[in-house]
Amino acid sequence: MTKVWGLGCVLALSLASVQAGEVEWERIQIDARFRSEGVAVADLNNDGKTDVVAGDLWYEAPDWKPHEIRPVGDYWAGNGYSQSFCNWTYDINGDGWQDIIIVGFPGDPFHWYENPKGKEGHWTKREIWHSICNETPLFTDLTGDGKPEFILGSQPEQQMGYIEIPEGEAVNEKWTFTAISPPGDPMSNGTFKYYHGLGSTDVNGDGRKDVVIMHGWWEAPENRAATPWEFHPAILGTQPGQVQRAADIYAVDFDLDGDKDLFASCAHAHGVWYFENTGDEQAPYKTHIVDESFSQTHALWHADINGDGTADFITGKRYYAHNGGDPGGNDPVVMYWYEVQKSKDGPKFIPHEIREGRDTGVGTQFQVADINGDGTLDIALSNKKGVNLLLQK
Repeated sequence: MTKVWGLGCVLALSLASVQAGEVEWERIQIDARFRSEGVAVADLNNDGKTDVVAGDLWYEAPDWKPHEIRPVGDYWAGNGYSQSFCNWTYDINGDGWQDIIIVGFPGDPFHWYENPKGKEGHWTKREIWHSICNETPLFTDLTGDGKPEFILGSQPEQQMGYIEIPEGEAVNEKWTFTAISPPGDPMSNGTFKYYHGLGSTDVNGDGRKDVVIMHGWWEAPENRAATPWEFHPAILGTQPGQVQRAADIYAVDFDLDGDKDLFASCAHAHGVWYFENTGDEQAPYKTHIVDESFSQTHALWHADINGDGTADFITGKRYYAHNGGDPGGNDPVVMYWYEVQKSKDGPKFIPHEIREGRDTGVGTQFQVADINGDGTLDIALSNKKGVNLLLQK
């Protein structure tokens, strides 16, 4: 295992922001209260402006007036958890209005909330599935059909799989889970409700998104419905045979050698990691530490922040992830993006602190999107530090 910005060299530089060509940010605090560990952005009232969802509330742009989606919980940092770990938006029923999906708590049923089309009052709630396990469930296009699927572990089935959005009136009933794995040990197949680490990413470079956890990955067949998918064991961690608790996992050829490497962050300790693909079946990945200056990087996003054509990585500290019990739990809350520079001589991951993001941080899920319509990517955050936006200037 090595600690790197650029492989093959030891750098004495601090992990403070690199000054040259720095992206500038502005912080907008939408709500100081703890509402949710997940967040989403979308135009919810069809007025052409991007609104924000954080658990029980949505905030109407541009003045961020709060509206209730469901009864509002009373949550406080250091005293338990919210009932909102992930938020997503999508026009589920095809009526032209964005609906909201909320993952309440790992392992519990999860639901979609039908947009009332401008009417006040709580949104109609419908159950999607009876459990959603793994602390990093995903909502992304896994099958390549142009529509997102939910990727999750299901209990009591003890299987990893996905859920497609059904057609027509079927969205109002319980949806269908497609298992990609046989039943197995929840602690090693990603289906324990508190398992850490999940990605939907093309691991082998065949153009199809696979499903990866910290114990290995399932290879997507050409016919996605042909199950179970083939599993490739691969222990991802900082010590031999020791699996780390991660968040989102991405596959990218960082060293330009023709195979895909992996990138992940640490949910409950210190660490942002690059896993170099070795091509060795016995030890397929070599771990490199990108950053361990702060802890609890419980969510990770992959997007081109500086507009140079190469996608970067964005993460931050999840404040009081275990209510202060994690390593570094009381350290300052920060946000960083890592500028990616690919190279055959070894990639570089240049850290940039978002100073305006101090005392904000990530939750268990966040979103990067052009929120204010200026053509640059912004960041929406919700956690025990409240609901915040970081807008590029």
